[in-house]
Amino acid sequence: MLFLKLKSLRTGKYLLIISALIYSCSHLVPQGPAEELLMNAPLPGLSNSQLLLFQEGAAEFDEVYTQETGLGPIYVSNSCASCHKDDNRGHPFTMLVRFGQHDTSGNQFLHLGGPQLQHQFIPGFQGEKIPSGAPHTRLIAPIVSGTGFLELVPDEDILKMADPDDADGDGISGRAHWNEVPEWVHVSSHAQSVNGRYLCRFGKKASTYNLHQQVTQAFNQDMGITTTFLPHDPFNPAEGTNPVPNFSADISDQSLNATVFYIQTLQMPAQRNKLHADVLQGKEIFNLIGCQKCHTEKLKTGIAAISALSEKEFYPYTDLLLHDMGTALDDGYTEGYALSSEWRTAPLWGLGLAGTAQGGKLFLMHDGRATSIEMAIQMHGGEAQKSQKAFDQLEASDKNKLVQFLQSL
Repeated sequence: MLFLKLKSLRTGKYLLIISALIYSCSHLVPQGPAEELLMNAPLPGLSNSQLLLFQEGAAEFDEVYTQETGLGPIYVSNSCASCHKDDNRGHPFTMLVRFGQHDTSGNQFLHLGGPQLQHQFIPGFQGEKIPSGAPHTRLIAPIVSGTGFLELVPDEDILKMADPDDADGDGISGRAHWNEVPEWVHVSSHAQSVNGRYLCRFGKKASTYNLHQQVTQAFNQDMGITTTFLPHDPFNPAEGTNPVPNFSADISDQSLNATVFYIQTLQMPAQRNKLHADVLQGKEIFNLIGCQKCHTEKLKTGIAAISALSEKEFYPYTDLLLHDMGTALDDGYTEGYALSSEWRTAPLWGLGLAGTAQGGKLFLMHDGRATSIEMAIQMHGGEAQKSQKAFDQLEASDKNKLVQFLQSL
């Protein structure tokens, strides 16, 4: 009995010691970021098989391509993640350059390497240069998180927000971008069309129809990775025809589809400190000066095959429409049937986390020229000029509250 009692006491002592060690060690293990700061996590509610596909797509998104795995021969970057760090906005160091179209007549420089400049190259090749006289623009890579929700907003809901003729007289005349869609892109049976063109919503000018088109084109134009949909490598016209033409796929349809699925099922950026008094007042000021007329707070997805995305309300702060932003943001280049001064309303979600992906600094607007939220607001012209002037007239404390609200998104 005495032996058992001593053994029991020793066991209890050891358990206490082990518990203490576990507790103390837990303070030495680095803690991961809070869930509200994550932008590369999967949507809640995915099935086990969907989570496996998500992980496959995540690996493809992070894959660093080489010459042996299909990179190039000319390209912009060697991985998706290099331009979309943590699925957030890009950085000026990974800027894209597009060239060749100054109006709605179509790109006149496709035979000279348009629409995208591939300045990097594998050994034995040379990078492209912008052709003389070609209008061009520089573009920061957009936020990736939450785009699966944007893809599923019904066309009719977007059209309800459009007011191309400014019928209500508020100075805001957002319009849908009806653009041609490549034959290899699957168009939804619910899609609306005008003269054979479809409502597009992705890209800085809303010139791309869906995420499959966006991702397929990015693989090809950004990295020179071919697929069964786009089986030709980008070429440099300065070298004549491509010396090693590639008419095959560098990645399989499975890998491509997994990447698309990964982007579709990323969780949306979460708002932080949304109940803070200054944030709440900042939101009121945001609405008061008319920002919400373009940066629409709440949208809803339609019925979707992925149940985690089906009929969900979400808060992106965009209407997915084109708006004339004035001469200051008119860079003389366009895509599809947008005007050179027109830009799709950029979603504001994730704005407060942009600095973490941009090296601690901010690079906002389509080309990163704004290095603060205040500067970005000041650059708004055209349809947004009334709101921009209203911001200028705010008291300093109210400006600060508005900025705090935007930083919470």
